[in-house]
Amino acid sequence: MHRVLADRLIDLCARHADQMAEQWHRVLVSNLRTKSFAALGSEACQRHAAHMYRNLGQMYLAEDPYQAVAQSLDGTGLAEDCYARGIPAEEMVYALILMRRQIWLHAEREALYVTPEDMNEVVVSINRVTLLFDYATYRTVARYRQMSRMVTSRL
Repeated sequence: MHRVLADRLIDLCARHADQMAEQWHRVLVSNLRTKSFAALGSEACQRHAAHMYRNLGQMYLAEDPYQAVAQSLDGTGLAEDCYARGIPAEEMVYALILMRRQIWLHAEREALYVTPEDMNEVVVSINRVTLLFDYATYRTVARYRQMSRMVTSRL
């Protein structure tokens, strides 16, 4: 992949992390599939999302993207926070889908990729970002399961 195109995406996410997180939160709390997130509060939600957007570059360019995603997620405490507030796992997964989708909606609004040559590279970028969020989903569900087992073992 042309590094210039990846750099544009990474830079966009880092520079606009707060704005993207705010837009994501608006979609999140208005979506019927993620209605439990209203209980989490906008500040906490947006903080988690902005962290993911700001760290996209680190995850995107990592030699071991799974490990980079795990470190980023562990740094936010997103899974723990959502689990503690009773947000169902399926809503958490859909929240990550919406978070990923926000990247492409924002890139489109900003006309990040405009030339025909860019369009070929968009496919590579989409695949890489999808992989990162697939790892985030896997890691989040694993954390939910781990926390559930801890609660069950205390009973």
